[in-house]
Amino acid sequence: MRPRREYASAIRARCYSGALLYIKDEFEVVNQSSFLQETIVSMALVGAIIGAASGGWINDAYGRKKATLIADVVFAVGSAVMAAAPDPYVLILGRLLVGLGVGIASVTAPVYIAEASPSEVRGALVGTNVLMITGGQFLSYLVNLAFTQVPGTWRWMLGVAGVPAVVQFCLMLCMPESPRWLFMKDDKDKAIMVLAKIYDLARLEDEIDQLSASSVEDRLKQNNGRYLDVFKSKEIRLAFLAGAGLQAFQQFTGINTVMYYSPTIVQMAGFSSNQLALLLSLIVAAMNAAGSILGIYLIDHFGRRKLALSSLTGVIVSLVILAVAFFGKSSGSSNALYGTVVNILGSKTLDIESYDR
Repeated sequence: MRPRREYASAIRARCYSGALLYIKDEFEVVNQSSFLQETIVSMALVGAIIGAASGGWINDAYGRKKATLIADVVFAVGSAVMAAAPDPYVLILGRLLVGLGVGIASVTAPVYIAEASPSEVRGALVGTNVLMITGGQFLSYLVNLAFTQVPGTWRWMLGVAGVPAVVQFCLMLCMPESPRWLFMKDDKDKAIMVLAKIYDLARLEDEIDQLSASSVEDRLKQNNGRYLDVFKSKEIRLAFLAGAGLQAFQQFTGINTVMYYSPTIVQMAGFSSNQLALLLSLIVAAMNAAGSILGIYLIDHFGRRKLALSSLTGVIVSLVILAVAFFGKSSGSSNALYGTVVNILGSKTLDIESYDR
């Protein structure tokens, strides 16, 4: 249940990539304006930035469970707004709402999983987040394909994204709050009740003592720590630059653009049919999911640093070849090889990039 938080988020976030093909067919103004297409796509990212920035405060103030419920409500409302959008501008509003939900969920999911799972499987469950994300992306393309022959194609594609949110909202009502957050709020009785459901009596007392000590330490750091302290301590500064830098460079590669515009890119490569473009985009999503599985396996054998360096090298090489293929295609060449390379390299780049997450 817990890792499906990101699974549902991925489905809702990526369903739009296939729907864009049909939105352009219905709204001529969107088809004629690249700026409007980019605005519709990027508005979800704007919402995600806002949601992620506010997600930490929501988690601390209301708890992991309520933050997840809030994200589900925002998802469902955003999906409904997109499905009923009478014009592109209402669609932009729906994209913003969905992005807000994605941002809140991206902050909440790994924290809740780590804090509400047994220590012996904690790492595996947190790592499964990536698999749930990429698996959801793959499923989103299957959903898009299923609705290609249905009247109101893109509205169904976007509207059905609210179904996992509603289902998850209902299931989340049965889930406990994070015991760590309950300790932080001095609600120890409820925290112990949650821990008793996770651990047997032989381990319960040790887990309570450990959690109690860590919550006191966290409270002291919260009271005494400042943001500027991150840059004053060499150890903390290096850890911050390494962690934040790796995440930033993953985004700067532009790989999310490849994923968001995957069906459109396939059409640019020479496959004009909407259905064929969606079908070939499944290759991209499938390779992305396969890369996540392989990355989870390799990370324990080769370590984080070696895997990150080798996979980033692969990303660079793949993107260079992808750029060359696009240049060849845009120059007017009739060589079908360029279109094939664009499709294969787009999927391969996503495959490699997923190792670094």
